[in-house]
Amino acid sequence: MPKTMSRDQTITVVFDTDCILCSHWVRFLLRHEANQRLRFASSRKPVGRELARRFGLEPEHLDLTYLVVHDDKAFTKSDASLVLLGELKAPWSWLRVLHLIPRFLRDAVYDVVAKHRLRWFGEQKDCLLPAPEQRHRFLE
Repeated sequence: MPKTMSRDQTITVVFDTDCILCSHWVRFLLRHEANQRLRFASSRKPVGRELARRFGLEPEHLDLTYLVVHDDKAFTKSDASLVLLGELKAPWSWLRVLHLIPRFLRDAVYDVVAKHRLRWFGEQKDCLLPAPEQRHRFLE
């Protein structure tokens, strides 16, 4: 996880737009981010797939994680979540303290949720429709 992050760089999140849990997470990020540095790409569209391939992930990998790209580094699973938590306003950013939990434990919990997310939370084709004032933050 990056120790210091430049406040003027964007962070790209490649996520499953068909997953209701993933879409709610993106909405949460948009509501609580400290700066408007986050950009979003669908894992189902060419821009998201190409970005994933650039960092060694195939489309099927994006069914079990999301990808966060910051400072030309790729983060997945719980590390991706910790990067994003660092972009939120307090008190949500305080959850970055979860980095103290060993990655193998964090990722084990992440994997269970990822494996069952569609069954537990559901899916809908392109369920995330950004507000008009936020559309520029979604990469096509």
